[in-house]
Parts: sequence; structure tokens; C-alpha cells
Amino acid sequence: MQLTVYLAGQIHDDWREEIKQKAKERNLPLSFVSPQTNHDRSDDIGELVLGKQPSALYKDHVASNINNLRTQVLMQKADIVIALFGESYKQWNTAMDASAAITLQKPTIIIRPESLIHPLKELSNKANVTVENIDQALDVLAYIFE
Repeated sequence: MQLTVYLAGQIHDDWREEIKQKAKERNLPLSFVSPQTNHDRSDDIGELVLGKQPSALYKDHVASNINNLRTQVLMQKADIVIALFGESYKQWNTAMDASAAITLQKPTIIIRPESLIHPLKELSNKANVTVENIDQALDVLAYIFE
């Protein structure tokens, strides 16, 4: 059995590559999908498809429509969602993706540091599992295959 995991979370560091590498080292039968991790591509996709927009507001609007479509398709096809909350960046998109996953009744694992226990308490309560690091999330996934 192979599972597809949607990796929701900020795109400003290499946490996705870390989880993919560690899953590979553990021989876990997982494939991964995620939001667009090329920040410029994500910001510019609306204008690349629909042409120059009259203002930054419209540029963001058309890009978000396409990014939301991509996220919806990939998340619906995923078997499990992992949402990583870090301390370095605003986490609005991560919270939105985790909420969408829970609404879609996707099995959801939240990764969050101890410092975010209080701000994420309601979301953590709705997720299937909340852990503090990538290794713990992979331990949960490995348990599925036992």
C-alpha cells in the first residue's frame, strides 16, 4: 500500500525535503504533494495565465484562485495531510490548509512546537494527531504500516 501525503505549511525552508528524505530512509511507501513551493511562481501564476492585472490586489486575487484550485485538487487526492507550523513565519495558509483538511475529513497530523500549543489548541483538538517534530509525524505514519 502506498499513501499520498499532502504537506501543508510555510514554503520558506526545506522542511519538506527533510521529511521526504527521512521517509525514504525509513523505506516508508509514501508519495508527497504540496502547495506550490516556488514563491515567485505562486505569486505570479495568475498573471502568467490571465495576463497583466490592473493592480496588486487583482494580481493576488487571480493568483489565489489558481493556487486554491491546485491545493484543493491535491489535497482531495491525498490520503493524509501533515500541516507543519513553525515559529519563524506567519502561518495563515497553514491554518487554512489544516482546517480544509479537517473539513474534508482527511486524516490530519499537525506538527507544532511547544510554544504554539496555546494558539493552536482548537485546531490541534480537531486534528487526528498533534506532534512536535517531523520524526514524531513519521513515527505515526510508520505505525500505519505495522
